[in-house]
Amino acid sequence: MSHPAPHIEKPKGIIAAVKKAIGKNLLSVEEEFGEVALYVRLDALVSVMTALRDECEYQQLVEIAGVDWPDRDPRFEVVYCLLSLTKNHRIRVHVATGEDVPVPSVTGIWPVAGWLEREVFDMYGVLFSGNEDLRRILTDYGFTGHPQRKDFPLTGYVELRYSEEEKRVKYEPVQLAQDFRNFDFLSPWEGADYVLPGDEKVIKSGEPPRGTSPQVNEPKTTEKPSQTGAGAAANEEAKKRSVRKPKAEKPQ
Repeated sequence: MSHPAPHIEKPKGIIAAVKKAIGKNLLSVEEEFGEVALYVRLDALVSVMTALRDECEYQQLVEIAGVDWPDRDPRFEVVYCLLSLTKNHRIRVHVATGEDVPVPSVTGIWPVAGWLEREVFDMYGVLFSGNEDLRRILTDYGFTGHPQRKDFPLTGYVELRYSEEEKRVKYEPVQLAQDFRNFDFLSPWEGADYVLPGDEKVIKSGEPPRGTSPQVNEPKTTEKPSQTGAGAAANEEAKKRSVRKPKAEKPQ
């Protein structure tokens, strides 16, 4: 199976070097398409990250992502994407946590993790111990819930609008103006089994509604060229029309 991303050669011996640096804190290693994923102990996250930065030369923290597995225990997974500038290689570090179990913050290693941890907290509700500024960063003030959780409704709980009467922005419970319209994703020309607005007039007149094939008792056929408008006479007429008339000379 091919991979859409460009192939980057994995440094030789990197997995052995990682296992040596992390030791017993490494739970498992997965390698696929040249990408290495490390699953490590939650309580040893800071020491693992320090070892990966200092001993394995993964200098940069590129991203922190959250994953919600509602049927798993623990439910959440926090994924750290690291980049080695000297090796030109990326690596992922995974830790599992629950809704009430905080993840050790890595802001002491990479200060940029402050904003990234806030994003995961805002979207998933994952707590980070040691982050001194753990507050929402993407949603609005007073937002309820965490949008990236699988059990969060797609419509949300409230909607935002500007009240012309009160001259201010208001939050109100979600009201779906179309009341959960039923979409069958079938166009009228593909055999919809309902009458479109306006077709009832056609039905009353006896004409077939849109989307239905007309009833033909005797199919029309063309057996002679003259029946199609072709033939010698048509060719002569076409020649006459195609002959260009000379342009009139302009008076001197």
